[in-house]
Amino acid sequence: MKKQALLMAALSVAGAVSAQETVRIGHVAAMTGPVAHFGKDSENGARMAIDALNARGATIGGRKVKWQLVGEDDGGDPKQATAAAQKLADARVNGVIGHETSGTTIPASKIYYDAGIPQISASATNPKYTQQGFNTAFRVVANDIQLGRALGRYAAKDMGAKRVAVIDDRTAYGQGLAMEFSNGLRQQGVNVVAKEFTNDKATDFSAILTRIRASRPDLVFFGGMNAVAGPMLRQMKQLGLNVRMMGGDGICSDEMHKLSGGTMADGQVVCAEAGGVEASGKAGMDNFRAAYRKRFGIDVQIIAPYSYDAVLAIAAAMDKAGSSAPAKYLPQLAKIDYKGVTGTIAFDARGDIRDGVITLYTFKGGHRTQIAVTK
Repeated sequence: MKKQALLMAALSVAGAVSAQETVRIGHVAAMTGPVAHFGKDSENGARMAIDALNARGATIGGRKVKWQLVGEDDGGDPKQATAAAQKLADARVNGVIGHETSGTTIPASKIYYDAGIPQISASATNPKYTQQGFNTAFRVVANDIQLGRALGRYAAKDMGAKRVAVIDDRTAYGQGLAMEFSNGLRQQGVNVVAKEFTNDKATDFSAILTRIRASRPDLVFFGGMNAVAGPMLRQMKQLGLNVRMMGGDGICSDEMHKLSGGTMADGQVVCAEAGGVEASGKAGMDNFRAAYRKRFGIDVQIIAPYSYDAVLAIAAAMDKAGSSAPAKYLPQLAKIDYKGVTGTIAFDARGDIRDGVITLYTFKGGHRTQIAVTK
């Protein structure tokens, strides 16, 4: 009888262990291709959050759970992105962080909406993402309307730009940002003297830069990513087009120095990150950056703290709902008020971050240097 009781107790414990819920959070970004350094940064941030949840024994409705990150690579390609999204939907993950670019996030969002899976992008800034009416779509950074117009104001008022050339890479991100920047310029009474476009895989810009040079700009704005902006900056110098360059968060990392072949002069490039922290949040962000470097041996690019907060906001919503089931915690996510590393995570009716901030940077000695935080 004693042996039987011990056996029953052992089976009971084993059953409890095996019954422990596993909450799976999908993460999708480019792990390969020209913007993979940003994608890996995003995944690293999400992984830090998952590790933190497991380390502190985070619960859902008082029940201990195991947290798991399910990573997918979309290569920065819309078709690959929808395939990755369908894979996560079929696997019935509990939530998704991603995608990385607007061009991948927007088509993937329909798949998550149809599956009823909440999605938070930590980096997609095109306004269309949250204008589709999908109640599952959220973002934790400011959108291109805020970002582009802030850059337009800064170019006109603080940089004194009078003649501006605009180039975009024809992606959802690049086109949207360039359009809103141009709108911001017009509001300040500054005209665009040349408008050109390229693509996100281009390497030769001699034709468009030669045409732009003829318009005698004092500033070139590029809507796109640093994998294109860096070589473009190098070719600008080769053509004697020694003017300033401006862009969004796609060009706002230290990779610009290497990608430009070391041709980027101090103060020549001004960029803006959709996000950032005001003075009150600086210590928390500094601590996150230090922990990130200790964990991965490299510095934060841009996205990591936002993907970190996105995971923890989902976890907080699940705990409030007492469930990891998407249909049950989605209403709590929509009204979440979570104090994160990047600031307060709270969404408006569309799923955009409330009171999103913009951080302006330049580069000195090849390293990004903050100019100001604004809204």
